[in-house]
Amino acid sequence: GASELRARATAQGAELAALAQRVSLDSGGPRRLLVWSERWRATVLSAPPTRPPADPALQRGLTAFREIAARAEEARMEGRPVPALEREQRRLEREIRSRTLHMRGEEAGDGDRFDAGRLLERLGDGTRLVELAVVDGRVQVLLCGRGRVRRFEAGLLADAEVEAEHVQAGLRRLAHPGAAARLPVVEAAGHRLEELLLGPAAQHLGSGPVVIVPPARLHRVPWALLPTLREKVLSVSPSASSWLRARETEPPPGGRRVLVRGPGLATGGAEVPELADRYGTPTLLEGDDASVPRVLKELDGAALAHIAAHGTFRADSPLFSSLRMADGPLIVHDFEHLDRSPYRIILSCCDTARFASVGADELLGLVTALLPLGTAGVVACTAPVNDAAVVPLMLALHKSLSAGLSLAESLRDARAAVPQDALHQATGWAFTAFGAA
Repeated sequence: GASELRARATAQGAELAALAQRVSLDSGGPRRLLVWSERWRATVLSAPPTRPPADPALQRGLTAFREIAARAEEARMEGRPVPALEREQRRLEREIRSRTLHMRGEEAGDGDRFDAGRLLERLGDGTRLVELAVVDGRVQVLLCGRGRVRRFEAGLLADAEVEAEHVQAGLRRLAHPGAAARLPVVEAAGHRLEELLLGPAAQHLGSGPVVIVPPARLHRVPWALLPTLREKVLSVSPSASSWLRARETEPPPGGRRVLVRGPGLATGGAEVPELADRYGTPTLLEGDDASVPRVLKELDGAALAHIAAHGTFRADSPLFSSLRMADGPLIVHDFEHLDRSPYRIILSCCDTARFASVGADELLGLVTALLPLGTAGVVACTAPVNDAAVVPLMLALHKSLSAGLSLAESLRDARAAVPQDALHQATGWAFTAFGAA
């Protein structure tokens, strides 16, 4: 049932997955390597979602956790001691996690088996999907498009991980004014990442949209920083299967839009009032209205949601990663109770695209919780960003969305529309479009 349990259980097959990929590389050809890569990649997303059934005890636990977490945050801001509150928060977390791990979901099923032919048909002649497989520590680039799968050999995964950490450190520095001297260093790291992750495949991407499918350990890479990808319509997906499902997800009727503004932002979520004026009659939640129960109620079945709120990633317990609302944290476990998450969701918050890599090649985090629940596209952030620099980027993104473009097209155009100084460039690179909406 529980997504976390299924994800962690795949570790039992990690050796088999590596062996199958090694045999495919030696004797099976690129398409076979793609199929085996997909068999062990983001498998939790390939099965129908197992939503927790209605459980009054779980709901009471989630409410109590939210209240304690909000009290602890308030105490920290006021400089008061919080050990007792933190102990109670940890106790509630253990209780919630235990209940969710032992629950049987209401839906079951094995999901669709990956079909490379169906993927190539959906990609057509214009779109390229780049799946990165790692065999014996080296990145194998599987370039899918125009009816075939080609393989290129790139660099070592360990080298790419080190370079990606350097880039993340550079983006954190660039989020603060006065750090422009770091920009050439970050750009040089982007060049090295391209050599390590794409290798010769970078010269064969064509002029159309590109979908990147990285292994779990590379999902923090800001792909738009790579020189060859910088001007392209670029999206990222946990797996090719996940991209296919997003591509085939239909938007809900009605076109309802929801705008949420959480507390404590340096800019106060300055883009939200302007977006409310632009969209005319959206559902606007701010102040006390931006409570977790109300936000979840309005998000359910929306066509578009924009949430401006502080994001917190919990590496120790990724399903307790959160967005700060008026009454406390909105956590991943809360989203799992939605009947249908928004078709498109934009998270103008720090660290909302961070994940924990678990099992054979699984990801746990906010974005991967939303994708199986009906969300076809997400814009989220892989690094801390400057709140003020986010505002013009978000306004430009929504302008393109209103003109009928996809999330990936809109984000590409938004990066070009904002000032081209170091602060705004770094902000644009930190955001990624996931899925296919």
